[in-house]
Amino acid sequence: MILKKEQIAPDFAVPNQDNTVINLSGFRGKMNVVLYFYPKDDTTGCTLEANQFTQLASEFAQFDSVVLGVSKDSCASHQAFIDKYGLKVDLLSDSSGALCDAYGVWQEKEKDGVKKMGIVRSTFVIDKQGVLVEVMYGVGADGHAAEILALVKGL
Repeated sequence: MILKKEQIAPDFAVPNQDNTVINLSGFRGKMNVVLYFYPKDDTTGCTLEANQFTQLASEFAQFDSVVLGVSKDSCASHQAFIDKYGLKVDLLSDSSGALCDAYGVWQEKEKDGVKKMGIVRSTFVIDKQGVLVEVMYGVGADGHAAEILALVKGL
């Protein structure tokens, strides 16, 4: 299912790197949520994107926004990724794939002529009322965090 702007964002309850369950509904009325999906911890593009979101984390916070990264990696893998690069964003573990399915990011991808299922790098900006104000599938890693910050500043 592909999501669209102005829809209510699908709720979720998944563990972060500390194995603490994070609920989207817990941010309602308080914070905007930048939910970004990436294929795998500690790979080139994913590291670049996570580092750029980390560099801007305090600016996102100034605009009442929290940044949450999501992949199918385990909580332990996320914690190692955070420790290795000093990341300042929570990383959510969607080991079941239910969150990826709910947001429509688990799609067939082709690399070197081989088709397989995987996470399409995507970002969703959810306002304080739980409404999707931006839906972006198939984004590039480099410069994406700054693009999203500019969008959040306009909320």
